[in-house]
Amino acid sequence: MSLCLGKFGYDDQEDPGFVISTENAYAARKYFTLFQKSLKVGIGVSVRTQPKKDRMSYQLFTGGQESAMQLLRLKGSTGEFRTTVDQRLCKSSCCKRACLRGYFLCLGSMSSPESGYHLELATPSRETADQILELMGAFSLEGKYVKRKKYHVVYLKGGEGIADFLKVIGAPKALLEFENTRIYKDMRGRVNRKVNCEAANITKTVTAAARQVEDIRLIDRMQGLDTLSSSLRQMALLRLEMPEASLEELGKMSDPPVGKSGVNHRLRKLSQLADSLREG
Repeated sequence: MSLCLGKFGYDDQEDPGFVISTENAYAARKYFTLFQKSLKVGIGVSVRTQPKKDRMSYQLFTGGQESAMQLLRLKGSTGEFRTTVDQRLCKSSCCKRACLRGYFLCLGSMSSPESGYHLELATPSRETADQILELMGAFSLEGKYVKRKKYHVVYLKGGEGIADFLKVIGAPKALLEFENTRIYKDMRGRVNRKVNCEAANITKTVTAAARQVEDIRLIDRMQGLDTLSSSLRQMALLRLEMPEASLEELGKMSDPPVGKSGVNHRLRKLSQLADSLREG
């Protein structure tokens, strides 16, 4: 993918030639090997520190007219520097995977699944973005496009889509780490939702029980519990004795036992009676 990272320019010594710049150490090593073994082109390497970003950048340079001419195949028929892979090199499935892998190494980034699911490739041209979208489509990956300042960005959102992309480009280690984090995150989310739901139910139960106790005490002060029917009086006394009990527990303590709906019906009648006493 030197067509994405490379340019014809000058190295640190202002010598003309072909320059590739990358922050990916793996990509830099791969370029060095390919130039030396496959193209038989001598290449120099310099390492720069980027204090603001707290990371290293690598510059690979091949100088001289003869070496540069060997790389002119990267230029199109019009002499412009090509920003896409020749379609003749992307016919088979394995070659398409290799192209996507190269594009991602040069242009891609992925957010930590702890914070969210987002993978993107910031490309130098719309043509490059279109080719990446076409390559993704060959593997049923639903990539999206957006123009961001001077970059043409192809991105994927959603854990399933990103996992499929990592599988397609042949990154099993990254895929395993991604899936482990995703499973842990999903499990933690389910546990948190369950805990929050239970906490909300407990709060709701405690609030309702406190209101019921207040209503029963009002009835006792204003007319006395002895004026109630036997079933309502029994339920009122049980609630006063067991303010923290659930409806099911109150039903089991009743004589004879009643279901939750029966308990709820009696407590609602006590609440209605308390409301009428407040209004009267």
